[in-house]
Amino acid sequence: MALSETARTAQDAADSIGCELGAIVKSLVFRIDGAAVLALVAGDRRCDTKTLPGALDMSGKCKRADADLVRAATGFAIGGVAPLGHPRPLATAVDASLGRFDTLYAAAGHPYCVFPTTLEELVRLTDGKLSGQIATA
Repeated sequence: MALSETARTAQDAADSIGCELGAIVKSLVFRIDGAAVLALVAGDRRCDTKTLPGALDMSGKCKRADADLVRAATGFAIGGVAPLGHPRPLATAVDASLGRFDTLYAAAGHPYCVFPTTLEELVRLTDGKLSGQIATA
């Protein structure tokens, strides 16, 4: 779905689509003990970096990835990171609060593109672990 306005931020995407902020899927890349991981979080929530490792059955300190790691791990630049289509599979946690919405919108690899999906489809396509613990309001 091509947008007339940028979708670099969740708010930009929601404004352009005309949907609630929470229906936007933020694809956030973190590093846990050197490994790149992905958190798919509702646009109106923040990822809890203290609970993310446990949701992925990992241990260690969780830090936000820099732009170079994001590009290397996903093939995408920050602002257009899609939840799938990465060079190698990433351990992925999916925010259960996304289930509040029938239709979700996720980045499609470009700042002006998103695709509609559902929570069930997102979990299936990413082989993600659904978690009610990775996001805070």
